[in-house]
Amino acid sequence: MSEEQANASAARKLTAAVVQHALTGRVLMLGYMDDEALAKTRETGEVWFWSRSRQRLWKKGESSGNVLKLVDLKADCDADAWLVRALPAGPTCHTGSQTCFGTDGHEPAPTELEALYQTIVARKNAPAGTKSYVRQLLEQNKVGQKIGEEANELAAEIPGGSKERVIAEAADLFFHALVGLAARDVTLEDVARELHRRAGTSGLDEKAARKK
Repeated sequence: MSEEQANASAARKLTAAVVQHALTGRVLMLGYMDDEALAKTRETGEVWFWSRSRQRLWKKGESSGNVLKLVDLKADCDADAWLVRALPAGPTCHTGSQTCFGTDGHEPAPTELEALYQTIVARKNAPAGTKSYVRQLLEQNKVGQKIGEEANELAAEIPGGSKERVIAEAADLFFHALVGLAARDVTLEDVARELHRRAGTSGLDEKAARKK
């Protein structure tokens, strides 16, 4: 950026905006907003920035189609930076990476559940004859049975079991539930999107709606 461009950007009172995936919490990119970009973001529900290199307002994804759908926008404690939580329509980075912080060929470290799900998918797709507990469950069609068993075991510990037993049984249930998701090619993000859809809806209302 030239000195002239830097001075022009400074005159616009730009504020740093950190974009975070609203479902996974992963940091996607850093951009800059002026008052106009902020207003357009709030008005359209899609994230806009001020481009310091091109010296103009631009909507993320205006060329690629990989827009950022706004979920919420909050200022930090000093009101000198924005946290933008959004749902990406595709890769955020122009390199094709899901995040601008994964352009060195290494995506940010996955969460424990993401890493476990990836391992389960790898076991599912392993060559025939590969020995693994996941493949055994899938080949014997016992995933649903094991989810039921683990749910019952967790339920039995809830009333009076130790905290350690509740944690252990919950981990067993999560594992088998992830195997079930992988069996149907359902991702953690698919489930997160459904939870996001339900956010703000009473559990009683959601249950009643499913009966209709």
